[in-house]
This record gives sequence, structure tokens and C-alpha cells, in this order.
Amino acid sequence: MSNHKMNRRAFVKGAAAIAAGVTIVPRHVLGGPGFLAPSDTVNVAAVGAGGMGSSNMNALRSQNIVAFADVDFEHVAQSFVGRDGSPRDNRKELKAAYDRAARFTDWRRMLDEVPDIDAVVVATPDHNHAIVANTAMKMGKHVYVQKPLTWSVAEARTLQKTADETGVVTQMGNQGHSGDEGRRVLDLVRGGAIGPIHEVHIWTNRPLGYWPQAIPRPTETVAPPAEMNWDVWIGPATYVDYHPAYHPFAWRGWVDYGVGALGDMGAHLIDHAYWALELRYPTKIWGTSTPFGGVDDEQASWPAGNVVYYEYADEGGEPVHLTWYDGGLLPGRPAMLPDDVELNRGGGAILVGDTGILIYDTYGNNPRIYPEEVEETSRSIPETVPRVEAESHEMNWINAILGTEEVSSPFSYAAPLTENMLLGTTAVRAGTVLQYDAANMRFPNAPDADKYLGREYRDGWEL
Repeated sequence: MSNHKMNRRAFVKGAAAIAAGVTIVPRHVLGGPGFLAPSDTVNVAAVGAGGMGSSNMNALRSQNIVAFADVDFEHVAQSFVGRDGSPRDNRKELKAAYDRAARFTDWRRMLDEVPDIDAVVVATPDHNHAIVANTAMKMGKHVYVQKPLTWSVAEARTLQKTADETGVVTQMGNQGHSGDEGRRVLDLVRGGAIGPIHEVHIWTNRPLGYWPQAIPRPTETVAPPAEMNWDVWIGPATYVDYHPAYHPFAWRGWVDYGVGALGDMGAHLIDHAYWALELRYPTKIWGTSTPFGGVDDEQASWPAGNVVYYEYADEGGEPVHLTWYDGGLLPGRPAMLPDDVELNRGGGAILVGDTGILIYDTYGNNPRIYPEEVEETSRSIPETVPRVEAESHEMNWINAILGTEEVSSPFSYAAPLTENMLLGTTAVRAGTVLQYDAANMRFPNAPDADKYLGREYRDGWEL
């Protein structure tokens, strides 16, 4: 651009601002590409715009939605109607924003062709999270990634490294991390409400009734929907032909694409115990399960039920034991739990302390303490953990981009949490006790299990 044109453009914009009685300076003048003045909205794009992605984007409808990518626009359309087919009133604004935005079936084209994207929401199946988020971050985009952050431990390490190197604002979609009730769990644990804690039990009823697991891979050939981009859906995974057993949503039960119930709900259930106790990485993991689905012992789909045991080193010399249960399995009842108190079969956690127990539900909700006399004493424990001011986990991320609020669940926290979850699925796949060398990301006692920490990427889809 010539100096004459540049000076004239600056003059016209400055004169208009003065005439309007305001002093807003364009973002490109203040700080170059990607700079956001506090008064700006954020240019947001979505990769995976239906299902959970539409829920994320609905929470961001106050922002400027400039583009979205999805492999199946028919599936996206279903996000705007109820079960009876009538329009959902709470999605009308989002639909209007989607109708205005550029749309793509290949997210790579979207990132290449829409230059003014500031931030990207990633709500694809798990196996595509890492490549989309890593690519976006390297382009200077802020990223919000649905849980679990990644499909593999190695990918979690990669995303954490890229986030550190690029300095973009990151958030994982474990929305309970921003909730007041979940943060009350931390107040209580750190305030000594139930004394020292060395035992934790966490459970979910999934996948029971949510999606199929423990089934063999389909063998028949089915044509994908006419406009679906199946190649992009497969992404970095080994190519297989389309089948409705994989898409939509049922993908979570397949080892190549999802990480089962532990990956689905661990971020909402393990989160607060892991956070409050500052557990970091386990030293030992082992698991047991019902059979995998497959042919000739191939691990095609996750088992219907798992129990996973984690052991963490404690600075005081005593270990912390955490046990995960899914598929409808429940832990044994602690001695301090009154007989007339029922556990929430949908999911929850029990932290067992020396003087009492703390129970919370999914997302850290509804924390309560037993026995009664310990609960009465705990009421005086003050709030010490800052509460999130934004109206949603997604808007907390936006506020952090704008510099008005601290981000709730950045990759510096979310990546190690995800690694813990995926070490559990790794132990189930390995079928043996795993001693974990976190510094070197390996199992020194079972090197054959190291292969489960990463994957072989399809050509052209490497990180």
C-alpha cells in the first residue's frame, strides 16, 4: 500500500471517530494482526459446528461468528430443531449467525481462506482435536477444545508445548471447572474440612445407554451421506469406510476415534479431586475391564465397563489412591456414609479423609460432607478460590482473550489432567500394571505399552 493511500485511510478513520466523539483505534494500528482492543468482539470460527459444538457456539453468539467447518451439514442442521422437528427458540440467533458465516467441509481450507479468524472452537470427535488445535495455534489463533483435550498422551504433551510457545489463550471444555460449586470443593478440601485425604473414588454410568461399546467393527459397506466429507472426518486415524456405527456420536465407543467413558466424563469428574489434591502424574496405573469389542482379540471398541486404579506419590510420604469406575459400576460405601444416603448413579466422586468424606456430583456440583458434625464445622470454611465472573465457560475464554479475566482451564492445566485420564485407558489396553516415568513419558516396567501413548498418523495428517 502506498504511503498516500495509507495516510488517507488513517485520516478518514480518525476524522470519523472524532466526529462520533469516540477514540477507538483500529486493532491493526494498535497491535498488528490478532490484536484485540478491549471494546472489540472476537472473530470466532468453529470446527465441528453441530452437537456439542453448536452448544459451545450458542454460548458465544454475542461474538462475531465468521466461519465454521463441519463434515456433515445435515447433522449441523439437527442442532437447531427439537425432537419433534420444531425450531429451538434458544438457537435462533446462532442459526442466523451460521447463515451469515462462511462454511466449509474441510477445516484446513477454512483456516487458509478466512484470514480474520481470531479464535477457534474445536468440537470434533476426539481423534481430530490435536491436529486442528495445533494447526490453529501455530497460526496464532486462540483455541477452545472440547474435552478430552486429545486422543493420546503424546498429543496432550504436544498441545501444551505449542500453547506455551505461541502464547495464545487456550481453554478445554470442562465447564465444571468454572462453576462455583466445583470451586467450593477446593475451598473445603484445602480448608481441611475432612482432614488429610489419601483415597478417592470416582464413577460414571456411561457408556450405559449413551452409545454402544464392546462391539465388533462393522463389515458391510455403506455409502456416506451425499455431501459428507468422510476423508476429513477420518483425519489422522487409519482409513476405514464410512458406517453409521461411527457417525454421529457413536464414535466415542471406538478405540480409533474416542476414548470411551473415561475420556468423556473424566474431565468432569476427576477434575476437582485432581485439582484440589494437586495430584499431577501417577506413579502407577492398572486396570481391569469387561472384554473389548473386536475380532481375534483386536481392540476395536472399548469395553462396556472398566475399573482403573491410580497411585500418586504424596509429599508427606503416603500415597494417594484414586479409583475410577464406569459402565454403571459403583464403589463400595465408605463407613462414614449414612445408610439412608444414596449415591448418584449417574456419576460422582467420594474423597475419603481422616475425619469425614466429601461427595460431589458431575461437574463438581452439589458438594456435601458426612458425618453431620463434620459438615456443620465445614460451613465456616471461607471462600479462598476465585470465582469465575463470566456467564459461561466459553465466555470466560473470550474474556481472557480480551484481557478482562483469567482463563479457567488453560492447556497448562488441561493437558496434564487429560494425560491422567488417558493413562487410565492405556492401562486398560495394556492389561498389566504400569509404572509411569512421567518425565520421559514411558513405562519402564512395560515398554510394550509405550505404543499406546501415541499413534501412527495417516499420511498428510501428522501433527
